[in-house]
Amino acid sequence: MTPPTPGAPPSGSAKPRARDARSGWLSALVRYGAKVYAIAEMETRKLRHDPTELLTRAIQPMLWLLVFGQVFARSHAIPTGNLNYVDFLAPGVLAQSVLFVAIFYGISIIWERDLGIVHKFLVSPVPRTALVLGKAISAGVRALSQAVIVYLLALALGVKMQWQLAPMLGVIALVLLGAALFSTFSLIIACIVKTRERFMGIGQVLTMPLFFASNAIYPTAIMPDWLRWVAHGNPLTYEVDGLRALMLAGGTSPLGLPADFTVLTVALMVLVMMAGWIYSRIAT
Repeated sequence: MTPPTPGAPPSGSAKPRARDARSGWLSALVRYGAKVYAIAEMETRKLRHDPTELLTRAIQPMLWLLVFGQVFARSHAIPTGNLNYVDFLAPGVLAQSVLFVAIFYGISIIWERDLGIVHKFLVSPVPRTALVLGKAISAGVRALSQAVIVYLLALALGVKMQWQLAPMLGVIALVLLGAALFSTFSLIIACIVKTRERFMGIGQVLTMPLFFASNAIYPTAIMPDWLRWVAHGNPLTYEVDGLRALMLAGGTSPLGLPADFTVLTVALMVLVMMAGWIYSRIAT
């Protein structure tokens, strides 16, 4: 029998090491998740101090559905296949509301910088990406109020909706993903421009192109070729596409639901990594 080589690990020790590595990885993931949750809960708690924000956000989807939607439904100017125009518009209005809630979320980072809160975050042991992801999840929770408003309006207008549990859970997931993505994009802009005046100007410039260069209020099939290419690179297009398939009875997803979720998830991961790297610049 060959004696063990001096210094070699004892037989059978590889498996315990692998289990320890898995256990350490899971433990680190749980700690990371706890930090993300703490930031998200802290940010969401602010809604209790200013719930009027949720009420004022209801005005815009009401105008789009009750005025714009009703007028264009009567004119039959936009081809929407077998869907009534108001039905076609409802998911687009929800995606637009999520975009408008999220895209100005970055201004809160500038306020926190001015109040000295960012400096406290930066000296804490919380990873930068956990700070960013927690704020992104908080923006998603805020955006869920828009889903409630649009669903109530759609119900009042007779929009043919899907009320099964699975599609509604899919809508919640898309709203959370879309809000998290655009709020993280907003945070990156805030870290670069650093002033409220510049941020508001850039935010207003970005929202309209993102909205109109998507399939929110008209199908991509009627767009000129160059705009259709832009729309296919626009994350809002994938959010609207998924919402239209999940919200509407008889709704379809030309791009495919797996593609919608994949594009939004990958884009969010990339933006969170970028925002985590650039977050400290807001303090300088």
